[in-house]
Amino acid sequence: MDEAALGDSSDQDLLSAHVAGHPHAFGELVRRHRDRLWAVALRTLGDREEAADAVQDALVSAFRAAHTFRGQSAVTTWLHRITVNACLDRARKAASRRTSPVDDTERLEQLLEPHESAEAPAERQDLHRELLAALAKLPVEQRAALVLVDMQGYPVAEAAAVLGVPTGTVKSRCARGRARLLPMLTHLRGATRDNSGLGGGRNRTPGASVPPASEPRDPGPSDPAGVKGGGGRA
Repeated sequence: MDEAALGDSSDQDLLSAHVAGHPHAFGELVRRHRDRLWAVALRTLGDREEAADAVQDALVSAFRAAHTFRGQSAVTTWLHRITVNACLDRARKAASRRTSPVDDTERLEQLLEPHESAEAPAERQDLHRELLAALAKLPVEQRAALVLVDMQGYPVAEAAAVLGVPTGTVKSRCARGRARLLPMLTHLRGATRDNSGLGGGRNRTPGASVPPASEPRDPGPSDPAGVKGGGGRA
C-alpha cells in the first residue's frame, strides 16, 4: 500500500495494515481522527494539558492494542471509547488529588478550543465560555455523555458504545446533566433560542437530542505520541 492509497483506504483497512506492519497506516488514522478526539478530550477534561495527555495515552493504547480490534464497531467508535476511558481515568485521578479549586478565569481560558478564539464572533465566544464553564461543573460521567450526544452529535446508541454502557444509562446521564445545567444556563436561553443542544455536533438534526426525563434521576506519521499538544488542523 503506497502513500496515495493510504488516503483512499477505509479506517478498518488502515488498522489492518498497521497490524500487518505498515509503517504509516496508523499515522493516517491519527491524522483523520485527531481533531475530533482532541475536542472530546478537551471538553470532557476542561484542561489543555490533561486533554493532550489523555489523547496521547489513548493513541498509544490503540497503537498497541490494534490487533485486538474485532470489527464489532466502527474504528472511530473504538478510538473514541479508548479516548473517553483515558479521560475518565485522568479525571478521577485528578479529583482524588485535588486540594484547591481551579481559578475560574484560567479555567475558562483553558476551555476554549484553540482555533475558536481568533475566528468566532465575540458574542459566540462569551456564550461558548459560559456553556463550557457550566459543563465543567458536572460529574465527569454526565459531562462525557453530554459532550458526545449534545456537543459532538453522536446518536445515543453510538455514544453508549463509546462509553461502554447501556443506552438507558446514557439517557439517564444526559437527563441528569441537563437538569443540573438548566439553573446555570437559564440566563442564556434567549441567546441560544436558535441553537439546538449544547453545540453544533457532527450530525445534529432537529429533535435528535435525548428528550429530558420528567424526573431526572439522581512525531512521524505512525508515531502516536505525535498528538501531544494536538488539536491543530492536519
